[in-house]
Amino acid sequence: MLNALDLDLVLDRDSYKSQIEDLMRQLRSLQKACWDKKLPVIIVLEGWAAAGKGALVKKTINYMDPRGFAVHPIFSPSSEELYYPFLWRFWQKLPPKGSLAFFYHSWYTHVLEDRLFERVSESQVPFLMQDINAFERQLIDNGAAIAKFWIHLGRKELKNRLKKYAADELDSWRVRPEDWQQEKRYKEYSALAEAMLAYTSTGAAPWTLVEGNCERWARVKVLSQLVATITQALDRLQISPAEIPAIQPQEQLLPTEPDFLNKVDLSLGLDKEEYKQRLREAQVELRKLQLKIHQAKIPVLIIFEGWDAAGKGGAIKRLTDILDPRSYKVYAFAAPTDEEMRHHYLWRFWQKIPGGGTINIFDRTWYGRVLVERIEGFAKENEWRRAYQEINEFEAQLTNAGYVLVKFWMHISPDEQLKRFEERQHNPFKLYKLTEEDWRNHDKWNLYAVAVNQAIARTSTPAAPWTVVAGDNKYYARVKVIETAIEAIKAQLKNK
Repeated sequence: MLNALDLDLVLDRDSYKSQIEDLMRQLRSLQKACWDKKLPVIIVLEGWAAAGKGALVKKTINYMDPRGFAVHPIFSPSSEELYYPFLWRFWQKLPPKGSLAFFYHSWYTHVLEDRLFERVSESQVPFLMQDINAFERQLIDNGAAIAKFWIHLGRKELKNRLKKYAADELDSWRVRPEDWQQEKRYKEYSALAEAMLAYTSTGAAPWTLVEGNCERWARVKVLSQLVATITQALDRLQISPAEIPAIQPQEQLLPTEPDFLNKVDLSLGLDKEEYKQRLREAQVELRKLQLKIHQAKIPVLIIFEGWDAAGKGGAIKRLTDILDPRSYKVYAFAAPTDEEMRHHYLWRFWQKIPGGGTINIFDRTWYGRVLVERIEGFAKENEWRRAYQEINEFEAQLTNAGYVLVKFWMHISPDEQLKRFEERQHNPFKLYKLTEEDWRNHDKWNLYAVAVNQAIARTSTPAAPWTVVAGDNKYYARVKVIETAIEAIKAQLKNK
């Protein structure tokens, strides 16, 4: 692949000047079109050290409105970033709709340079590349354009440029020891690059290989392809999708579909004395485990979904009552904000996942995509249907990174829900919890029951299983939640 590139290709100064000026004007015009059409664009620049990536970025942005782009030079992860899955820091830097982001190096460093210097094990590499492909596909499915460039240099050219930069007092700081290792281990680095390019050049996000010995040639080729990528993405926005036949909302499960909710024994309960004893014992044990996960740097994410008035808040309060507040956080997710709507729906959850050694608790989660957004029509059918795969990929990245992920569906009967609504209606201290939406959702019980069962069936995995909690008896539900979380944490500590 790389050996087939003709590195002798050159572009004379006059041809370069005329072509580059035209390309810059096109890019400036396309930047405005991206803003108008709310198209996010991600530009990935990879390649050899001293390949001219920095100069290329500087040249490109000179013609652009600085309010509409961001440049992200990627260095080694900070001590904080090491506490998260490796893609976490890149989710933080994704452009909102209408903006462009240049990644000067990117997530590919982890499967190339880190691989060369054995910072990741060979057994991890296939899974990391799989995560990268899923990451890029999710962004493209959500409407982003991605342009990826590998700027290739011959070994002699690489060595000459490194020497030139090292001898220049203004540029010498840019030459790292790792850059000299690229030249010294040129064949090995090339082989790793070949494998990366082959595995991650997908139909949705292909690589453009750039002959880089001539900087003028390389700049024109990169910018020409960037113009083409953005133009094609904008053209796709103009195409009216074929009308999808309206499908009646599914109110009953098919005979072949499992009914997880119906199997729950809602008669399970505890009396007050047993509840107090088991709750106290479980809370004390959880407090001890909090110290252990802090010492072992294990991140714990406990998520709650469930029917309105199913007792999520009460369960969360008992879960956190005895914990050290410095090492846990609770996030309640409502409808996304305007800023969150400008990103992929998973973006706001990536912002809040815990770092190593801490516990985060989510009241409502990314499952809104396949529940409320599905039922209320906030997500198109193709969007919520593909979300099952996106959710499984997201959760797999967490568990593969060593997270304890505990997922609860708080289940109650329709009659119990109605009873609790009526109690809230007549209780001035709880009335604020009851909304018109709650009553409306109660009337859509069957629709939600189908969606919940299908979500459990399609996203309950060995590493991230669902626990359906019988919630008609609040005492039983609260104890069940804490004891389940304890068992999950103890299992991870045992495997540490």
